[in-house]
Amino acid sequence: MTTAAMAQEPKIVGTYVNESGGTKVRLSECNAGVCGTIVWMKNPVNDVNNPDASKHDRPVVGLQAVTLKSNGSGAYTGSLYDTESGKTYAGKAKFSDQSVQLSGCVLGGLLCKTQTWRRE
Repeated sequence: MTTAAMAQEPKIVGTYVNESGGTKVRLSECNAGVCGTIVWMKNPVNDVNNPDASKHDRPVVGLQAVTLKSNGSGAYTGSLYDTESGKTYAGKAKFSDQSVQLSGCVLGGLLCKTQTWRRE
């Protein structure tokens, strides 16, 4: 029964497209969790909003922007880097078969912005 239950549990790993369709992120297993790397942008940019001025010239494509650990049942917590603001937020994610819902939060989770990315 355990094997059957594990076979039915969807895997979060894969490539996802953000809500605007302008960015693709590949989620893969890493360090006993899940890492998300930006693999494509419709309009590639550099990391000009990063608070560390020495990183302003690095391309956003190739950056690890998501770090998550599983809480079980398709729920994850970790950190999310917003390339548009240059800020890293406490994050949570809820995964379903064809999408992942990501929330970046501040003030201990009192204010959150949520996006749903669809599996490519």
